[in-house]
Amino acid sequence: MEPYELTVAEAAEAVRTRRVSPVDLVDSALARIARVEPRLKAFTTVTADRARDAARRAETAIARGAHRGPLHGMPVGLKDLIDVAGMATTASSRVRSGHRAEADSTVAARLASAGAALVGKTHTHEFAYGLTTPQTANAWDPDRVAGGSSGGSAVAVASGAAAFALGTDTGGSIRVPAALNGVVGLKPTYGLVPRHGVTSLAWSLDHVGPLTRTVEDAGLVLAALVGHDPRDPASVAAPPADHRPGRGTDPTDLTGLRVGVPGNYYFDRVDPEVEAAVRRAIGRLEELGARLVDVEIPMTRYIRAAHWGLMVPEATAYHERTLRAVPDLYEADIRVLLEAGELMTAGDYLRAQRARTLMGRAWRDMLEAVDLIAAPTVPLTAVESGRTEVTWGDGSVESVADAYVRLSAPANLTGVPALSLPVGLDSAGLPIGMQLMGRPFGEAAVLRAGHALERTGTARGLAPDRAA
Repeated sequence: MEPYELTVAEAAEAVRTRRVSPVDLVDSALARIARVEPRLKAFTTVTADRARDAARRAETAIARGAHRGPLHGMPVGLKDLIDVAGMATTASSRVRSGHRAEADSTVAARLASAGAALVGKTHTHEFAYGLTTPQTANAWDPDRVAGGSSGGSAVAVASGAAAFALGTDTGGSIRVPAALNGVVGLKPTYGLVPRHGVTSLAWSLDHVGPLTRTVEDAGLVLAALVGHDPRDPASVAAPPADHRPGRGTDPTDLTGLRVGVPGNYYFDRVDPEVEAAVRRAIGRLEELGARLVDVEIPMTRYIRAAHWGLMVPEATAYHERTLRAVPDLYEADIRVLLEAGELMTAGDYLRAQRARTLMGRAWRDMLEAVDLIAAPTVPLTAVESGRTEVTWGDGSVESVADAYVRLSAPANLTGVPALSLPVGLDSAGLPIGMQLMGRPFGEAAVLRAGHALERTGTARGLAPDRAA
């Protein structure tokens, strides 16, 4: 096994016991980048010298007994919305071509403190405003979309170019590419991970979270990110929690866990192979001791309108000056969305806020009866690059972007934690993702259930080597 193939947990133990050095890990990741990057294009920039320097420092520190924990020496990719002092934060846009960050974002600083080695910045759909990341190819099939907007981060992890990566999620932008590339993506509770120094899409919906190869790794990374930061107005001082799953005597025992199975919305207009795989995984949860409970998702008719009613005007407000100063530097699809936001009224925005408030209350009531909701992450697997529409079995037609965001947006509107993990492959050999959603600050339950599934063999590892 090559060092780049190790999970964070495996690599951390190998580093701790001196069987593998951080230099080995980083060199292996950089070699992997050189091999797959020409076709996958996951990175906006590769920071080889910086990564090697960090690896050497980690190796020296660990040798003298100053081991900082499981992320010490781990190769990491950061979505190119996340500031690192002295580096460009381009948001994969010509608008930001001359930008340089003056200081680290909170999450970058916390990863640096944990000893992680930055191997590069990863591509996003321009300013995170899309669900495909068109610059980047899918790690499982380079002729298909990577998903977005954190497509570069998902592909970097799935291809072995980084042990883990960070992304952002405003309507599914961590979970969608995680599902399409067969990796794990966690959108934490709103406010749990600070966003200071992270370029915003829509501030009342934005989240920062990890993309990893396993649920166990997601818990390890999350533990390094949480903590109140007064520079982020939404940041909360959450009660202390152990986000590492599988700490009990039997990590596959889910006795007492109540899992809600939606009778509406989440299985509407879903590819039959996706539905079958997710229902099999739900059945596996029951076999592990969980109790399945039928639930009705509330206020579904308002989900799309409320999500767009918040995201579109907030994004336009963020870009107001540059949209007037350099409109031609935006890609056409993003410019249209930003201009559309100027047509929305204050009344529209306030109605969306009211709907979101009512929806949040209704979800909290629903989650009184269950600990988790289990559902598909996205209704279909990765489509061919350039494809814009999906035709469902009932004859209805939906845009690819609307299809991908439809099942992930509710967790952004309500702010609840949501984990996507792989639960199988379709007949074309493409990954299928399942989503586990919990109560606010209920990451422990979400990770516990996902880890139990992972331990019983439903999760996948690295993507097949098809990109070289």
